[in-house]
Amino acid sequence: MIRVLLVDDHALFRQGLRGLLSKAPDIQVVGEAAGYAQAIDELRTGDIHVVVTDLSMPGRDGIDLISQVREVRPMVQVLVVSMHEDSEHAARALRSGAIGYVTKGSTADELVSAVRRVACGRSYVSAAVSENLMQRFTRNEASSQPHATLSQREYRIFEMLIHCKTTTTIAHELSLSVKTVSTHKGRLLRKMGLTHQGELVRYAIEHSLL
Repeated sequence: MIRVLLVDDHALFRQGLRGLLSKAPDIQVVGEAAGYAQAIDELRTGDIHVVVTDLSMPGRDGIDLISQVREVRPMVQVLVVSMHEDSEHAARALRSGAIGYVTKGSTADELVSAVRRVACGRSYVSAAVSENLMQRFTRNEASSQPHATLSQREYRIFEMLIHCKTTTTIAHELSLSVKTVSTHKGRLLRKMGLTHQGELVRYAIEHSLL
């Protein structure tokens, strides 16, 4: 029996995933978490084989969780279920230690297949995401695009800025000081050769990141 922990900040989505996975005779959802801290608690106390997690969550996000899973329970496999189809999110998740990545538009059959594969230590990436990843590496995008040079913290703040969140709001959501967020903002702007938030939004649109 494959024992699964679901991690997503939306209870309704977790409920939907539980319903889909419960139809598979060899999969059992043994826990749910709404965010990073709760997920780590579940990992430390529960017998879990696969973590199925979103990337975008308040506070410490899915990337932070993936990295921590590798430290807390290195034998546990991570499958990302995300709304993001772009290669940047997928590449960051896979580099952090996830071995599966599917989108929230995937079918129930694909989700079940992905859980089964990652539980066996085999990788699984949705077809659309896989194609984007191939194009990324074929064109050597990883080294040629400025946003790929950002650290994970900088990229998270970049994402929040392009969705027009203020420095104060970002600081509150990430549990950081306004000064720290401002420092990260200035650093990421310099790395990308830009001068203000409006240019970040335009960059995100041009690179299909928004």
